[in-house]
Formats: sequence, C-alpha cells, structure tokens
Amino acid sequence: MKNLLILLPFCLLSFKSKEKRHTLEITTDYGVIKVMLYNETPQHRDNILKLANKHFYDSTLFHRVIKDFMIQGGDPQSRHATAGQMLGEGDVGYTIPAEFAPNLYHKKGVIAAARDQNREKRSSGCQFYIVEGKPVTDAELDGVEKSTGVKYTAQQRELYKILGGTPRLDQNYTVYGEVYEGLNVVDSIAHVLTDRSDRPVKDVRMFVKEGKKMKVK
Repeated sequence: MKNLLILLPFCLLSFKSKEKRHTLEITTDYGVIKVMLYNETPQHRDNILKLANKHFYDSTLFHRVIKDFMIQGGDPQSRHATAGQMLGEGDVGYTIPAEFAPNLYHKKGVIAAARDQNREKRSSGCQFYIVEGKPVTDAELDGVEKSTGVKYTAQQRELYKILGGTPRLDQNYTVYGEVYEGLNVVDSIAHVLTDRSDRPVKDVRMFVKEGKKMKVK
C-alpha cells in the first residue's frame, strides 16, 4: 500500500509515451525526496535545475512547515539563520512568469513555486513548497470551482479525495513537478515541531541536485 500511494499520482497523469523528464533529488535528515519536473512548465523547470546545479539550495532550510498543508524552502537567507530568526523574504532578484495548466494541480506531493501577492502571479525565483495537504471532499471541490472558476475532471476529483491536496491554490501558484519517491519524507517534515512562525524548532536542511532523466511510459 505504501508503494501504491507513492506511485498513484504519478501514473495517472497523462504524459506523452516515453517522454523524458528531468528530476531532482532533495536530501534531508529525514531521507531523500525525488521529484519529477514537468515539461509543461519549462521556465520553472529550467530555473530550478540551474539553481540546483549551482548548489544554490545546499544547506538552506525548509523554513516554513504547516501540518496538512505544505513544507516550504529555498530562502537563501536561511543558510546561516540563527535560532528564531524570521525567514521567507530572501530571493534571487528575479521572478518567473506564471505557467498554469488545467492538468497541473495541487494534489499531494506536487512541488510549486512560492510568490508574493503580485497581480501577474509571477513566481519567486527560488522559493518553493511541496504539498502535503489532506483528503478533500466533493463539497469542498464544488466550493473551489464556484469561487475560482476552476473545473475539475473526474480523475482529478478522485485523486484529491484519495490522496488529498490543497485545491484552493489551483491556478494561483505554479505547479511544476511532483514527488515520485519519498512522500513519507515530506510527511515526516510536515509533522515536525514548529514555533509560532511555522519554522521548525530543529532546523531541517536540504541539499538539492539534479537526478537522472526518467522516461514516462
């Protein structure tokens, strides 16, 4: 059942036969999170690969962690942060245009770009989050559709109900990849003890590198 949970969101998406996908490996004290990046979001994909290959993320923190919601990291100021220091404002000096697609949504395990409240919904150049989320009901999805205009397919609804996620973020923040191995690591980090600012009491560091390309059948 554990392996099924990890593979389910990945195998049900509609990808081109044998299409190659770039991957990332995020190493933490809790284990390794392996992420497949979407070709449908090339600017976000290429940007995080560029940063990973420059070792930009090495020793930065997951500085904002909210149980049943998400784990966020990528602030360069977190690398040498002192205990209790407020984080989340660090960046790289540029933003990335939003890359929205109806088939890319906030189910459990996706990686997405953080951003400020800019009107164009442009993404941070470096900060990202991985969704933990929780199971969603049809009534909740109906409410999201009514308030946002987003329309969910039967398959998307089923995944939200089985796996969970955060549908209220759909078409507001760019989703650009998904975890294909290590969802248990995401869950472990999401459940650590945090302070009033949602920063883990014990630092959760990451080291990010590009992984091997994978073919999607």
